[in-house]
Amino acid sequence: MLASQCLCINLRRAARGVSRHYDGALDGFGINVAQYSLLCNLQRLDQPSISSLADAMGLDRSTLGRNLRVLECEGLVQLVEGSDLRNRLVMLTEAGAERLAAALPAWEAAQQKLIDRLGADKRETLLALLDELA
Repeated sequence: MLASQCLCINLRRAARGVSRHYDGALDGFGINVAQYSLLCNLQRLDQPSISSLADAMGLDRSTLGRNLRVLECEGLVQLVEGSDLRNRLVMLTEAGAERLAAALPAWEAAQQKLIDRLGADKRETLLALLDELA
């Protein structure tokens, strides 16, 4: 592989590698890293609108919508009408909460493996840099 000084290329390559790492940890749970993240955000935000969920996750509505449709078909999320008929809310179903809870130990193990690889200081530096870039 050719070395590159391009930040975008290197960040995307690193992101793909990290995603593969977490996807591997989640293999037995029927969800991928993007879906796990979405379920976590739903649990944290407690029935957000599609727009506020998209904002919280840094996604556009169409990308979020595709992921929501998959999770809705699996029975992990439910879309309901908000107080304004133009506004739909996203709810984590009981099955979604159970799937999230079941996958948590695997997620935490994957997380710890990366922390062990980087070390605590590099982890904190990386988080600060990523937050700055975001």
